[in-house]
Order: sequence, then structure tokens, then C-alpha cells
Amino acid sequence: MSHEPIYLDCHATTPVDPRVLEDMLPYFTAQCGNPAMSEHRHGEVAHRAVEQARQTVAESLGCRSGREIVFTGGATEANNMALFGALGACSGKRHVIASAIEHASVLAPLARLENFGVEVTLLPVDSCGRIDPECLRRALRPETRLVSVMFANNEIGTLQPVADIGRICREAGILFHCDAAQAVGHEPLDVEQLHIDLLSFCAHKFYGPKGIGGLYIRDTVATAHWQPILYGGGQEQGLRPGTLNVPAIVGMASALRLCMTEMDENQRNLREASGELFARLQRAFPQLRMNGDAEHKLARNLSITIPGIEASALMLLLKDTLSFSAGSACSSSDTKPSHVLRAIGLSDEECFQTIRLGLRPGVAIDKIARLLQRGIAAAPSFID
Repeated sequence: MSHEPIYLDCHATTPVDPRVLEDMLPYFTAQCGNPAMSEHRHGEVAHRAVEQARQTVAESLGCRSGREIVFTGGATEANNMALFGALGACSGKRHVIASAIEHASVLAPLARLENFGVEVTLLPVDSCGRIDPECLRRALRPETRLVSVMFANNEIGTLQPVADIGRICREAGILFHCDAAQAVGHEPLDVEQLHIDLLSFCAHKFYGPKGIGGLYIRDTVATAHWQPILYGGGQEQGLRPGTLNVPAIVGMASALRLCMTEMDENQRNLREASGELFARLQRAFPQLRMNGDAEHKLARNLSITIPGIEASALMLLLKDTLSFSAGSACSSSDTKPSHVLRAIGLSDEECFQTIRLGLRPGVAIDKIARLLQRGIAAAPSFID
């Protein structure tokens, strides 16, 4: 009798919490109303559910009001909305700064904006994947419109010095956008305290449904001349038209509420589990190296380089027992070396010898360690 592989790819996506699914189900069936049609009972119920969810999300992120939250189809759309919105229609300041290890949903829009005259500066990171706030300060110009730096990296789990970045941007009067897809629901986060003006997130990274996310837009950010990326309809203050996905919105709020309640315990358990797992692997294979910042890192993240072992071969060898990634799952069709791993100093060969483990609460560390040890030991002969 075959068994389901142990899932270790929570940076790519997480399973929906059964409690979240239960909250969503009524909005697929009995409460099927369109929230824009509040003239009848079903529409009223849907509208109320959406606004309650909006308030839950806003409170979880430290927003001033629910009106600062715009629902999107995910973090990729939110990143595009933030960048094109802030820079697409801006006729004055045309310079943006980002880190070299941003997600493709930031780097690709920036490359597109360069075709329209926007100048982009990519800041280097150190060997742990963190930018130097003073390097950011020196890169600022009078024409700088926006700084975009992620909260937590999706490959190596490194947490950026977001508080310092926000403070520098606020003092200079420059917008600060933060891609927090990997951090929301997992790390303490308050947009007011961190001086964040725009923040992107998505539910499927914190045990909510796929296909729903949001963009926080500080209420002092002028959107009168904002450049939308979609047109037609007036939903979401005219910034993101289209019929709202009520079940997913309800599910996102439910998942975030649960994650906020359980965050401290989950962080503590996952930090202990990831530390134990790496220690056991390194005792068996001393040549293993952990990537990222051991101190400033997502608790659930393990990025490990295994010299001499092709990550893709190890994944194939263990595919019936463990599900994990050889890199960023959002660009799994790309065979180029990871731009994140190269930015922290890994060679092309080392990039292809790196695996990413995304743990979740309750994982069986003993079993995972045994399976990985067995796979790593077998991989050289498997490759040959």
C-alpha cells in the first residue's frame, strides 16, 4: 500500500487548514451572492463577509483601516499593482531601488518599467542574503520614487532589516514597498511601526486558499493618478476591478486569524525542528552547508547545499517519500542557476546542488532525517 510523500515545500504553497475550509464552504453554496449586488439578501451577506474579512486582514497587519486593503488574485498581482501603480503613471521621479534577490514578480515588472524610462538600481546582498541599510541610503537620489525590498526570501528564508529600510525611506520621503508573501502569518509584522507604504501578500503561503492575496496601500499614498493594471468595473476602489472571490477572501482572513493566534508556538516549534533536522544531516554529512542567515531567518526554512549531489537527482530519488524543492518553485521551469543563490556567492554548480525544505508544524523530523540521509547516501551511485 503506497503512502503520500511527506510534504516539505511550504514556501511554494501550503495545504489549506481544515478549519479554514470549513469557514469557506458556505460561500460556495448557500451564501453564493455577489458582494457588489447588496440590494438583495445574498448580496448583503457576501458584502458583509468581505468587509469583515478586510477588517481582519487590516488588523492583523497593523493597518489604520480596512480601506487600506485591496484584494488581489495573489502576491504576484499585488507586486505588479504596486510597482506599475506607483511608477507607471509617474511623470516626475523615475528611479526605483530593489534588492538583487527579489522574487521574479518584482524583478520582471521592474525590467518592463525600464522599457518606459524607469531607472532601476539593484542592491547587492551579503553572503547571508541581507542588504546593508547604509548601502540603500547611499543609493537614494532626488529622483527616487520607490524602494522595493522583500520581507523574507522565498529560497533561503533570510529576513531583511525591514525596520531600518522603512525608517530610511520615511525620512527621505520615498515610498517603501515590501513583498511579504513569505512573512505574513509567520512573522510579527506591523506596517505602521515598520513604515511600510505598500505591502503584498497571499493566502496560500499561510494555510489559506490559492488564488487570493492583497495589497496594503497606506492611506496617505495618493492613488488619484495611480496606474491600474486591470480596467472595467469599480470594485476595490477602482484599483482592482472584477467580481470578488468571496470564499477565498473569507478563507484568507480565517487562515490569517489562526496564524496570528498560533504564531509564537509555531515559530518556536519550527525553529527547533529545522535546527534539529540540519544538525542530524550535518552529523551524517559534515560537508553540508546551510544557506541564509542563521539568526535572521524564517523558522520553517532550510536551504542546504550538498556538495557533489545534484538536487534534481535527489528529488527524483525521493519523490515517493518526500516532496521538496530544488529552488524557487515559482520558477521551476527555469533551468538557469538561482539568482538568489548566485547573489550570495554560490557557484553555478553549487546552485544545482542546493535543496529547499519548507517545514510545517507537526512534521516528523526523525523520519525526514532518515529518508534524507538515505537518499543523500544513495544519490552518487544513482547519478552515475
